[in-house]
Amino acid sequence: MRMSKQWGTELVMVEQDDTAASAPARRLRGRPRRFDRAVALEAAMLMFWERGYEVTSIADLTVAMGVKSPSLYAAFKNKESLFLEALARYIAVFGNLGISSVLEEEPTACRAIERWLLDAAYELTSTEHPRGCMIVSATGSRTVSGERVSHAMAQRRSWALVRLSCRIDAGVAAGELPAGTDAELLASFYMTVYQGMALQARNGASTQALVATVHQAMLAWPHGHPFAAVASTLAAAATP
Repeated sequence: MRMSKQWGTELVMVEQDDTAASAPARRLRGRPRRFDRAVALEAAMLMFWERGYEVTSIADLTVAMGVKSPSLYAAFKNKESLFLEALARYIAVFGNLGISSVLEEEPTACRAIERWLLDAAYELTSTEHPRGCMIVSATGSRTVSGERVSHAMAQRRSWALVRLSCRIDAGVAAGELPAGTDAELLASFYMTVYQGMALQARNGASTQALVATVHQAMLAWPHGHPFAAVASTLAAAATP
């Protein structure tokens, strides 16, 4: 069995032959080799994350996953189904960079949004996985051809937007923001900031540059919230 797991240009070899080398003649011709499905799925996730859905071909996936195309189709049916499984894996591990826990843990809406974006500045530029956000970058600038893929991506983006909007609404109810604050509009603004940060990270933006973006974006927080101390902290963090 050979196994090497690393995203990028190196192959992820996961196929294995459980027929003993001493009896190769007994293996039926054309019989698909067994492989570690979880490792193969991880490799596919990283490939989609790095290159996007449309650009990634079956040939790219078979090389990255270390499997032959018959094995890929037998295990995952097709590229669309494989992507949906890879997306589920990404969400399970990375989510929207922990948006749910952040929104629940921070005492105010302002601090929740700030921490979410600041955490994103570091995670989006991490060297431990492809840069950016798979949900933002998977489709790139192209129209996704798969209906199920388009629906899944739109559903996830909508879920994150609703989570932000609900947290801001709670802040309005608690008197943290001025009465009449449009929670949906404010949530959409900060989601747009996040998506822009994800694209900038893919284009090579530094962590410090994204932290500075967070600082500037938080200055747009509605009046009526004591943000001066937070802004000063972010400005200091953005200084190289």
